[in-house]
Amino acid sequence: MPIVRGKQIEVLYSAKQIDEQNMRMAAEIAAQDYDNLIVIAVLKGSFIFAADLIRALHEVKVEPEVEFISLASYGSGTEAGEVRVLRDIESEVKDREVLLIDDILESGNTLKFARELMLERGARKVEVAVLLDKTSRRKADIFANYVGFNCPDYFVVGYGMDVGHAFRELPFVGIVKGDVE
Repeated sequence: MPIVRGKQIEVLYSAKQIDEQNMRMAAEIAAQDYDNLIVIAVLKGSFIFAADLIRALHEVKVEPEVEFISLASYGSGTEAGEVRVLRDIESEVKDREVLLIDDILESGNTLKFARELMLERGARKVEVAVLLDKTSRRKADIFANYVGFNCPDYFVVGYGMDVGHAFRELPFVGIVKGDVE
């Protein structure tokens, strides 16, 4: 078990497994033959996954425009509440096909907000790609069109995902098991 910052981290999905899923998803996306595709990465957690998936799309000859949006959900305690745009995209989505990329689809509140926002702005189609789909936590009526892994109900870190701004840099997705003795 890797030790990072004095914590034992159990690897849930290795870098090799993630690379394989990125290539599989890129092939699935390429098969859809999108026209005028814009990819929007939902920051912060998706930044590594989005970069790798976009490079995998390049390998399969998909050349989307790339944008970034930063959203925050405000609520009481750990419950998600109102979603707000902290940093918006700069490109027009009207009459375009949009692919939202996020690290994990959990409650679904943030991705549902982003999807509805793009549709309100006139996007012709909005689909979702996520590295992890944690259906056990779903609250909003939304699904991912492209999924890397169906994630068990663990709090995960690595590959862009964090706890207290730590562990984003890990090349794998893991579970913090505890302090090293």
